[in-house]
Amino acid sequence: MSNQILNLEPKAVWKNFHSLTQIPRPSKKEARIIEFVKNFGLSLGLETIVDKVGNVIIRKPATSGMENRKGVILQAHLDMVPQKNSDKVHDFEKDPIETIIDGDWVRANGTTLGADNGMGAAAIMAVLESKDLVHGPVEALFTIDEETGMSGAQNLQADVLKGDILLNLDSEDEGELYFGCAGGIDGNFEFIFKPQSTEAGTIAYKLNVSGLKGGHSGLDIPLGRGNSCKILVRLLWHSVQKHGLRLSSIESGNMRNAIPREGFAIFTIPQGEKEKFEKCLSKSADEIKGELSVTEPGLQISVTSAEMPAHLMDADTQNRMLRAAYGCPNGVMRMSDAMAGLVETSTNLSIIKSDENSVKISCLLRSSVNSAKTDLSHMMGSIFELAGAKVDFNGEYPGWKPNPESPILKTMQGVYNNRFGKVPEIKAIHAGLECGLLGAVYPNWDMISFGPTIRYPHSPDEKVHIESVGKFWIYLTETLKNIPA
Repeated sequence: MSNQILNLEPKAVWKNFHSLTQIPRPSKKEARIIEFVKNFGLSLGLETIVDKVGNVIIRKPATSGMENRKGVILQAHLDMVPQKNSDKVHDFEKDPIETIIDGDWVRANGTTLGADNGMGAAAIMAVLESKDLVHGPVEALFTIDEETGMSGAQNLQADVLKGDILLNLDSEDEGELYFGCAGGIDGNFEFIFKPQSTEAGTIAYKLNVSGLKGGHSGLDIPLGRGNSCKILVRLLWHSVQKHGLRLSSIESGNMRNAIPREGFAIFTIPQGEKEKFEKCLSKSADEIKGELSVTEPGLQISVTSAEMPAHLMDADTQNRMLRAAYGCPNGVMRMSDAMAGLVETSTNLSIIKSDENSVKISCLLRSSVNSAKTDLSHMMGSIFELAGAKVDFNGEYPGWKPNPESPILKTMQGVYNNRFGKVPEIKAIHAGLECGLLGAVYPNWDMISFGPTIRYPHSPDEKVHIESVGKFWIYLTETLKNIPA
C-alpha cells in the first residue's frame, strides 16, 4: 500500500512526502500543489505569500535565543518529472503516485517517484511545522516549473526575501555538498514537410524501441546509456539508404531533461524489399544491442506490420531531417579540467515528434562554462540550419560558480564532521540547480545544495534511500542550529 511510508523515520518528513505524492504536480500543472502548500503555511499561522508566477514563500520566526542568527532560505521546487513505463496506466494530472517500500529504498509503482524534489519540500514543511527545532529566522521558498524551464526561479522578485543564506535541498547524494552547477539552454529544431500519399506496391511497418533505462540528462549522461531518439534515427536512416523506406511518423521522448527511453516510427517500404529489409533490420538491431549490452541489457527493438498510414513525409524533408538528427551530437562533449570526474559540457537529444506536417526535435545543452555552451549551440544550430530546419535556442539559465571560501560551506563541513565523524565531499554538479538563477537575483546569498540519496531521477526507476533521508534530516536540523550570527 502506498501509505506504508508513513511508518518510516523521520515520521515528520515522510508524512509530508506522502502528502505530496497524493497531489498531481507535473511541471506547468502545479495549481493544486501551490494551493496545498499555501494552505499548509496559513494553517500554521505563518506569513505566507504566493507571488505572481506561483512561487510560495512562507516565513517562520526564529526560536527563542536565535533571533540574532543570519536568516536562512530553505528552497525546493514543487514540480516533478512525469515519466512512466509504457505498460503503466497513470494520468500524472489526476492520479496520485503509488509508493512502494523496496528493501532499503522507496520507489513508485511504474512511474517517477517525485523524490526529486519532493523530499526537499517535505523536509522544509517539517521544519515549518516543528515546535521543538532550534533555528534562526527561516524563509521557505517553494519554486515552480524547475524541471521544464525554471520559470519560478527566473521570475523571482529581488525584494521579497530577507535572508542571507540559501540552503537548496535538491541534490541527490547524502554526504555530499554541492557548491556549483552547470547552466543550460534548450535547442528546438523544426522541419516542415509536405504530406504525400502512400504508393502502390508498398507495405507498412511499425518500429519500436523500448526497455532503455533513461534517466537524468545531466547526472546520468556520463553513464553511456542508450538514447531511443538516436537508435530510432540510426535504424531509419540505414533503411532509407538500403531499402527505400518512406517515413510517416516518428515519436520518441517527452521531456527535455530526461534521456529518452522509448520510441516508435511508422513507415512504408516497397513490397519487394520485405525479406531484405527484415533481415537487415534484425542484424542492425542485434549490433546495437551488442554495443549496449552492458549499459542497456533490457533494450528491445522490434518491427511489426502496421496499417497503411494516411500520408507520408515528402522524401526530401524526411532525408534532411534524418541526416540532421543522425549527425546531431549527443552525450558528453567534454570533461572538466578543473574538477576530476565532472562533466563540463554535454547535450541530450531528448525529443523527436512528428505531427501532420512537421517534425520537431528538442535538445538540452548543459555546460559549466558559458562560452562552451554557446559554442555547442552554434555547432548544433549549424547542422540543423544546413538541413533546412527552423532553429531556435531559448530558456537559457546560468551556471553557479563555485566559491571555495563560502562561509556556509565551512560551517556545514564542520557540522557534518562533528555529527557523523567525517568531512562531506565537496562537489559541483552537471545539472541545472536553481542556485544559478537565484544567485543572480540575490548576489549577496551564500549558497549550498544538499539532499538525501536519490537514484535514477527523471525515470520510472527513481528511488530514494530510506536511511539517507534520516541522515539528511539530522544534517539539516543541526545546520539550522549552528547558523552563525
